[in-house]
Amino acid sequence: MGTRKSRERQEDLWVTYADMAVGPGHPFYIRPNELLDGAGFDAFVEKQCTRFHADKLGRPGLTPGIYFRSLMIGYFEGIEAERGIAWRLKDSLSLRRFLSIALDEDTPDHSTISRTRRLIDVETHRQVFSWVLGLLAGQGLLLGKRIGIDATTLEANAAMRSIVRRDSGESYEEFLTGLAKASGIETPTREQMAQLDRKRKKRTSNKEWKSTTDADARIAKMKNGRTHMAYKAGIPTDRSSSVGWKAEHAVDMESGAVVAVTLQGADLGDTTTVKETLAEAAISVAELVEREADLHPEAEPKVNVDGIE
Repeated sequence: MGTRKSRERQEDLWVTYADMAVGPGHPFYIRPNELLDGAGFDAFVEKQCTRFHADKLGRPGLTPGIYFRSLMIGYFEGIEAERGIAWRLKDSLSLRRFLSIALDEDTPDHSTISRTRRLIDVETHRQVFSWVLGLLAGQGLLLGKRIGIDATTLEANAAMRSIVRRDSGESYEEFLTGLAKASGIETPTREQMAQLDRKRKKRTSNKEWKSTTDADARIAKMKNGRTHMAYKAGIPTDRSSSVGWKAEHAVDMESGAVVAVTLQGADLGDTTTVKETLAEAAISVAELVEREADLHPEAEPKVNVDGIE
């Protein structure tokens, strides 16, 4: 066995490209790339994103194929933040191969991914999502018969102490101080105010309170029972009219494919919002049935022709 001391050496100033370490490639990412390349994914997304090209050349942009593949990596590996995706891309040789980024090229910075996301509109993201659904259906990976729906609440980057009353702008601490004085405590301590707060039956309401640091955040009870500022996030159906959201996913129960995602208010229950998500999923499945009938009218259908049952 060697020692760390024996491995100490000065790094070479120049390294031959052929001598650089090359990963074998992860089997999971090799197969999707074969499907995407075979179906012309890059040509499709580049055509959809043509109108977002700058008239004048500036800082090198991110190709649509690499951008959308980066989002896929975030989904596959459970990475929610663009900083995390960028770090993972820089760290992995297998993901470089998935994105077709050579060893002498740099991987995209998190700010580049974020800027590209803001540049490309929601409708284009939806078109790419539908294209991928069509690819899944063509491979027999989306039956569209049984659908499961669930939502995820995400804690907002805003503290409860940042909330103020909508009518007066009074902070929560000022509100509790007023209650304490009304109950006979002239100079209440933090412990006394916390005790007074716990005794209140209806402590906070989104109709009465709002966050000063995040207008989209809503007061919501998390799954662990704690009350936090939160939103539930996902692919927007109409972001302009959504406030404080949760991601509600409709999933094909046979294959696990995500059929639809909608944005819903963080303070709305799943039983209230499930109808809209189910309708979105039904539309997606109906479009896949129609697409299959146009492309392969004589073939046996792979997607359930009766839609979601």
